[in-house]
Amino acid sequence: MDLLNIKEPSFLKDLSIKELEALSQDIRQFLIEKLSVTGGHIGPNLGVVELTIALHTCFDSPQDKILWDVGHQSYVHKILTGRASEFDSLRQYKGLSGFPKMAESVHDVWETGHSSTSLSAAMGMAIARDLKQEDSYVIPVIGDGALTGGMALEALNHIGDEKKNMIVVLNDNEMSIAPNVGALHGILGRLRTAGKYQWAKDELEYLMRKVPAVGGKLADTAERIKDSLKYLLVSGVFFEEMGFTYLGPVDGHDYEDLFEQISYAKKTEGPILLHVLTKKGKGYKPAETDRIGNWHGTGPYKIDTGDFIKPVESPPAWSKLVSETVRKLAREDKRIVAITPAMPVGSKLEGFASEFPDRMFDVGIAEQHAATVAAGLATQKMKPYLAIYSTFLQRAYDQVLHDICRQKLNVFIGIDRAGLVGADGETHHGIYDISFLRHLPNMVLMMPKDENEGQHMVYTALKYDEGPISMRFPRGNGIGVPLDETLKEIQIGTWEVLKEGHDAVILTFGTTIPMAMKAAAVLEKQGSSVKVINARFIKPLDTKMLHSLLQLNIPILTIEEAAVQGGFGSAVLEFAHEEGYHHAEISRMGIPDYFVEHGSVKELYVEIGLTPEEIVKQIDSMVIKKQKRA
Repeated sequence: MDLLNIKEPSFLKDLSIKELEALSQDIRQFLIEKLSVTGGHIGPNLGVVELTIALHTCFDSPQDKILWDVGHQSYVHKILTGRASEFDSLRQYKGLSGFPKMAESVHDVWETGHSSTSLSAAMGMAIARDLKQEDSYVIPVIGDGALTGGMALEALNHIGDEKKNMIVVLNDNEMSIAPNVGALHGILGRLRTAGKYQWAKDELEYLMRKVPAVGGKLADTAERIKDSLKYLLVSGVFFEEMGFTYLGPVDGHDYEDLFEQISYAKKTEGPILLHVLTKKGKGYKPAETDRIGNWHGTGPYKIDTGDFIKPVESPPAWSKLVSETVRKLAREDKRIVAITPAMPVGSKLEGFASEFPDRMFDVGIAEQHAATVAAGLATQKMKPYLAIYSTFLQRAYDQVLHDICRQKLNVFIGIDRAGLVGADGETHHGIYDISFLRHLPNMVLMMPKDENEGQHMVYTALKYDEGPISMRFPRGNGIGVPLDETLKEIQIGTWEVLKEGHDAVILTFGTTIPMAMKAAAVLEKQGSSVKVINARFIKPLDTKMLHSLLQLNIPILTIEEAAVQGGFGSAVLEFAHEEGYHHAEISRMGIPDYFVEHGSVKELYVEIGLTPEEIVKQIDSMVIKKQKRA
């Protein structure tokens, strides 16, 4: 079938199972070929081809609401809703989003990027449907890994209590990004081998109806037998005890099985849990055999070999540099433990886990829990390293505030993917952590200029014993500087002069230092002498240096790859105001007040005006304004 001709999914209803199976193969081949060029979430999408086709065959989108939790598995849905022709632009600047996007299609009824939100959103839609007296199905599709998120469990509790009509599809591939962990994963494992409880219960009800009733006694006995059967066949009966009718497990790659169980679900009142077993990466051997998460989301790859296309020689990845430094220090300090919310691969903690299995804790998709576990460890004089992406740290804000900062506990938070992350777009950019951490009492927040300073900051953080300390670092690789063999502490709250100058000052840190240095070099050639400061401590500020700079009475420009509102530049403005420098000429550059979408980081820099050229313009303007006032 020519996938480019698909406009909307209703055509599926006219296809035979044989034709649907052929379509499945066409879609898998299409995804393997397209994603080998653009990269993307190949493993999750290859695993849900039949499930997605079955849902669009059995339901009428967009009247019936199909919600994709996380959104990593929405590519097949995009193809079936008329977007196959846009896949060459997948995750590219101004191109097709890698996640559901309302602006792209009426069939995208919920936008996602973070896990465990679909059930709560579905409950809201179901309540609205009933209040408006509409007739439609609400079908959230959630992965087994996402169920470890506390928000998903809160939603299950509410849905089961309210008894709203809803069909929750549990897409169970035994993995999220990395292999799933936790007691709930064990429950699902028992359910996978339990067989079809619903079929056995129906057979029992049929037999009971054949027996003449003797008052209410036989009916009571039948209910007790059915309950006993439930406990016998479905170990744990977790979902039924939560108020759901459990159906499954269903073979997620068998259309007859899927259609039979979906049909049954549509006829059943109240909340349904349809447990579907799928194979992540199905149809492409390198992705099928991946058990550690390398094929969850990838860059370009060679189809025939499965080799990822990467530069042959490149500096170390930031995540690995940080985790390996923690690992090195853990050999000398047995108090150091590592915690991650389901990101051991992304945070490059495999080496730490291998060497210190009893000091490595993957808590699953449970960021709030991870933060408070770290706090609990710190109360016992341990040295917890919490490895977490900036975008996911947002979900643990209250725990950082209430449990870590308020109690002034020695937790080291490694804020991975800080700044713009590129193709994953607005849900994954790590641009808000400065704004929401800077105002928390007791917090130290820093960002290194390169990987050598980065390893010294890790050492500093794990030697620090006066409260919480965080280090931001970007996605991708370092810049390739030599690494010192001996680690050293950096004095908290101290900045570093990278270039001297007397006409203006640039205060910046981390990823924006190279563009500041380039701009300063251009300005030097034009006759303006600009001082560049590595403001590596975002909190506390280097107040001694700030005083000396403000007393020079020259323009100051702050630059940050983070939200400009409430960020580092705001901290400098606040300091100048509080210390009485009311005539100080201070301007800020950073990420403006809107959600920046996906694209390469370089393209996004241009869009938001964070380039050497724009820095030159800003400094020129400030210097000219200062000269006119003089």
